Amino acid sequence: MNEISMIAMTSIITAGLTIAIGSIGPALGESRALAQALSAIAQQPDEANTITRTLFVGLAMVESTAIYCLVISMILIFANPFWDYAITQAGG
Repeated sequence: MNEISMIAMTSIITAGLTIAIGSIGPALGESRALAQALSAIAQQPDEANTITRTLFVGLAMVESTAIYCLVISMILIFANPFWDYAITQAGG
């Protein structure tokens, strides 16, 4: 296996692991936040608007972690910085 094949294989595996592992944490965090928000709304229905607004801001912050993982995966697959180095070293 040559150098370019190794870079391609490593990039694809790393991108897959990044998006797989990087989406587990936000999914668990969002589910816990939603459960706690529903519990808080059940205990204090008068504060539902404030709780909901705070929940949506918090969910957006938690979801940003998964979006960063998606961006890193896309960079590894489509704009890998190691490709240029490998191609110049291979003489292509």
